[in-house]
Amino acid sequence: MNTTSSLHLTVDAQYCSPYAMSVYVALQEKQLPFTLSTLDLDNGAHHAPAYAASSLTARVPALQHGDFVLSESTAITEYLEELFPAPALYPQSAQGRARARQIQAWLRSDLLPLRQERDTLVVFYRPVHAPLSDVAARAAHKLLRVAEQILPPGSDTLFGEWSIVDVDLALMLNRLRLNGDPMPPRLADYAALQWQRPSVLAWLDLPRPALP
Repeated sequence: MNTTSSLHLTVDAQYCSPYAMSVYVALQEKQLPFTLSTLDLDNGAHHAPAYAASSLTARVPALQHGDFVLSESTAITEYLEELFPAPALYPQSAQGRARARQIQAWLRSDLLPLRQERDTLVVFYRPVHAPLSDVAARAAHKLLRVAEQILPPGSDTLFGEWSIVDVDLALMLNRLRLNGDPMPPRLADYAALQWQRPSVLAWLDLPRPALP
């Protein structure tokens, strides 16, 4: 099944999930028509029996394609890439795709102190004033070290042309940049440029509810 007539994406009600953003951007980049709905995670709507049963992991995002429902953002973007290959979300070479998946997996599984102290409310709502703790500062240093290593000199993208991983990395960097935390200028410029991509602007323009 590769018809696009039945794609439906479920995300968080505040439009703050970095993983929901990644899938939303992927759908926009592939120019696939889809409908969108939200769940109030603060009220536990993702644990409702029907949603938990269909998504398996009771998390957002979840993509429904006909009768098939898939959660976990990288599983979704790879599914979209397989069904709708153009335009591409991932590098075309085997080594490039492997590196892209490595970076995605790392961004989703590491740097927890940084993700806690610079959560995505910093990115989509407002900065915080507390300095990073020592453990979060070490995580930030690791992020910046790796980003410096994988972003080629003079390049605006990781792999010579845009990929979904550029958005994922930029979001993590923007936890620092948009909070005013120090970072190398070329990484700040890279993250700011990714934030101007039309697919990203579409996510940024979604109507977020006011914080309590």
